[in-house]
Amino acid sequence: MAEPPRPRAKRPSIFGLRFLRALWRLLRVYWTSADALPGAALLLGAIGLELATVWTHVLLSEAQRRIFDALELKAAEAFFAAIGFFLVATSIFVFAATYRIFLRQTLEMRWRRGLTAHYIERWIGARAFLRAKLHADAIDNPDQRIQEDVRDFVASALGLALSLLAAVATLVSFGGILWRESSDWPIRFSGQEFTLPGFMMWVAILYAVFSMWLTHIVGRRLVPINFDRLRLEADFRYGLVRFRDNLESVVLSRGEAVERQNALIRFRHVIANWWQLIRAQRNLSLLTTGVGHANDIVPVLVAAPAYFAHLITLGSIVQMRIAYAQVSGALIWFVNAYQEIARWRANIERLVAFAEVMDETAREAAATRIEVVTGTGARLRLEDLHLEAPDGSALIHGAQASVEPGDRIAVIGPSGSGKTILLRAIAGIWPFGSGRVELPVRDRLLFVPERAYIPQGSLRAGLSFPAPEGTFSDEQIVEMLQLLDLRNLERRLDAVEAWDPVLSDNEKQRVALVRVLLHEPEWLFLDKATSALDEETERRVYELLAERLPNTTVITAAHRPAVVGYHARRWTIAPSETGPATLEAA
Repeated sequence: MAEPPRPRAKRPSIFGLRFLRALWRLLRVYWTSADALPGAALLLGAIGLELATVWTHVLLSEAQRRIFDALELKAAEAFFAAIGFFLVATSIFVFAATYRIFLRQTLEMRWRRGLTAHYIERWIGARAFLRAKLHADAIDNPDQRIQEDVRDFVASALGLALSLLAAVATLVSFGGILWRESSDWPIRFSGQEFTLPGFMMWVAILYAVFSMWLTHIVGRRLVPINFDRLRLEADFRYGLVRFRDNLESVVLSRGEAVERQNALIRFRHVIANWWQLIRAQRNLSLLTTGVGHANDIVPVLVAAPAYFAHLITLGSIVQMRIAYAQVSGALIWFVNAYQEIARWRANIERLVAFAEVMDETAREAAATRIEVVTGTGARLRLEDLHLEAPDGSALIHGAQASVEPGDRIAVIGPSGSGKTILLRAIAGIWPFGSGRVELPVRDRLLFVPERAYIPQGSLRAGLSFPAPEGTFSDEQIVEMLQLLDLRNLERRLDAVEAWDPVLSDNEKQRVALVRVLLHEPEWLFLDKATSALDEETERRVYELLAERLPNTTVITAAHRPAVVGYHARRWTIAPSETGPATLEAA
């Protein structure tokens, strides 16, 4: 049976004013930042070169008219003069087209850097991930939203904005040519002859409006399909990453068949969505390809009667064909950009939904009733501390306790009684409950969880974490590795790995304890930090703590009775049949 899908935030519907508010929310992050001024300079440069590119297209169309008029008249001198004009216009075009891309990509990099830093700061720096993880409606795939959706949003925002600007400039520039060249053509209808100013321009407008209407009807399903595509692809990738990170556990529990089935089921969801996408894109492609090819012959058919009546030259037809293609391309910008707009809107929806989740966690953080403060003294105090589960059910009621420097305290209680939650509340990362936690000076506090984290990078950096690499000498590191029987890692200090799947749980816990000995904290909180160690190694760890850190205050969430014996005091979480548990400090 496949595992149930991971909870995800509900996809918002963005239309009209809501879409504009959502777009402004994303735009203002960068465009009101300190980097906005250099960004504006790059944007103005890109706009200027975009307009210059349109202008050179006009020059090139004029060069084409002169070339074909000279050929029609067999005027060699005029022909070569027109060729020279064409080469000059081409040189300008090459410069403008090349550097508009350069400026756009430079701005794209700066904008993405600013927006990515904003999301990382809100998600990681403000610890929103901790609170979001505790909710049943947690956002799906935050990593993808930060890496992929931010990248695609910025690229599409610039691409669509500059291409729309170019379309408007093209419409004005080449529209004038079409209007001028087709203003005095006689039109015969029902025996009557009349002229319609800018006849070719009106043909282009009608053709474009009809094309846009058809495109919207055919392509409107792409927005929800693209939204689901991003989510399903990320869920598929997330499942594979989880399997990779838990290979040993899966193999030991003989769960390969279940994991394989889960992966295939998630991939079938991807394929089903992909079929929806390619069918929708096929229908849209049939329309856009047909519109594009039919558009090539329309200006020649419309202009042919005027040419045969000797009202225009061959060069005029060539220029009008170029102008018509440019104008119709500008008018059907929406048709050509529809798929990218659909993807862009999906990016906006996902980023705004992500921001709203972080807004909610920020409101919860501001409204939390557990006050965690850093006191001026050297002791730790719990004052009337009530702890709750995320659903509001009471876990621990009215905890009162005090810890003096140098105390060694074991927190004991039945499995699931709240030992880990108590340490999380002391660390300030459990928001559910009320009361007050007064901490000593935080500079020398160290929390060690059951599952040790080793950042990707060199092993030396992982052993120094959370201090920067280079804080401790190799001699210090090697000494601590030897004390914890990790001699096999001595020669790998410079190795760069994703260490989480490389090291066993036992090794990772000992690496975390090496950090403890290196950092020499004044206050140490151990949350089942020796659960993967055998009893002999565990005994050696606590002997090392007593020997090397004799003045360090240690509070341990005890996972087995043997651990309790290494501590002088106990905090007992005592369950009650009639209500929440109480904390008995002794």
